[in-house]
Amino acid sequence: MLKVPFFQSQLLILFTAGLLFWSSISSLLPTLPLYIDDVGASKQEIGIVMGSLAIGLLLSRPMLGRLADERGRKIVLVIGTIVAAIAPFGYLATQSIPLLILVRIFHGISIAAFTTGYSTLIADFAPTETRGQIIGYMSLTTPLGLAIGPALGGYLEATSGYGLLFLLSAELGFVALLAIVQVTNPPVQIHEQTEVEDRNFWRILGSPRVRVPTIVMLLVGLSLGAVHTFVSLFLKSTHVDFNGGLFFTAAAISSFSIRVFAGKASDRFGRGLFITFGIFCYVLALVLLWQADSTIIFLLAAIAEGGGGGTLISMMLTMMADRSLPQERGQVFAICIAGLDLGIAIAAPLLGTIAELVGYRTMFGYGAVMTSVALVIFLTQSSKDLSNSLRFALGRAPDAYALNNLKVRSEEL
Repeated sequence: MLKVPFFQSQLLILFTAGLLFWSSISSLLPTLPLYIDDVGASKQEIGIVMGSLAIGLLLSRPMLGRLADERGRKIVLVIGTIVAAIAPFGYLATQSIPLLILVRIFHGISIAAFTTGYSTLIADFAPTETRGQIIGYMSLTTPLGLAIGPALGGYLEATSGYGLLFLLSAELGFVALLAIVQVTNPPVQIHEQTEVEDRNFWRILGSPRVRVPTIVMLLVGLSLGAVHTFVSLFLKSTHVDFNGGLFFTAAAISSFSIRVFAGKASDRFGRGLFITFGIFCYVLALVLLWQADSTIIFLLAAIAEGGGGGTLISMMLTMMADRSLPQERGQVFAICIAGLDLGIAIAAPLLGTIAELVGYRTMFGYGAVMTSVALVIFLTQSSKDLSNSLRFALGRAPDAYALNNLKVRSEEL
């Protein structure tokens, strides 16, 4: 009788910490570029400083994933919240562009640590039969935080200045840390018959159960980075009466709405169907942006983009939880999410160059092609052969790499 309230209380603490963390991070999204501009940076330097976050993400994820497996999920969460509480003071401490780049790289470690520890710990707590539902609900902290943080940050920047803004960001991170210290690490069950402790980064990445999802996340990350970086500029160039803020608000509402039921539905119909749906939503969003010339088309593109974000990332993490042993789950999650990080990181310079040559509209067309490639890869390579891949991706067959198929996993390992 005591286990259910304890389980629920742990999830509530984690949800609260996640909401505080994402509010801390996102409070600087609309305001930090303004601060960097005020210290005298050029537009190019603003982009470099903001993009430096991805360096911290990419460099730290593999190490943090291994740390989560070897030392427990909680220590990685503690690292993430400590960095989130310290980094905002770094922005105030200097007006040097090189030093701001270093602070931004340091800040990126917080996202790498928190997302790796948070996702892995939720997967540890969640029973297999309701894993999709629980991960879906717990992932709501991201769209909620991304809605609350920018509103708070923008208000403080406009009314009180940067000092209180950075103090708010730091305090939200600190309160998230206070919540995390109350979390209990569940014991990690070691499966001796499929021991994987000697597996390193490259061997895990080389496994088809991880390699294909990581490639899919990389291609989707390119398109996601293109939308987040260039959609506001594209809207401005089209003179359509629809601004970037409304686009992302509509996307956030769509993302929140679909997460509420997608996770639970995936426990019944399988992860593959919803991952396919999520990738298709991104393809549709980019095709709509390629053809957009009115408010309604931009609104539909925003809804499609939010639908993709609300299903793909949480369902991909749920699938990777199905495919991983507890003692390797941190590394598996870190590698898969690193694909998304890399795609987002290289989207701005790569697709920005394309936009310079052929314009924003055609750039989104190229993005639709890349995301279509991701869809084809998942449809044809997500399982052990073409037939099983198609059936799994369309919700007609179970995942051949899931742990409940011990024969497949034993052969692979």
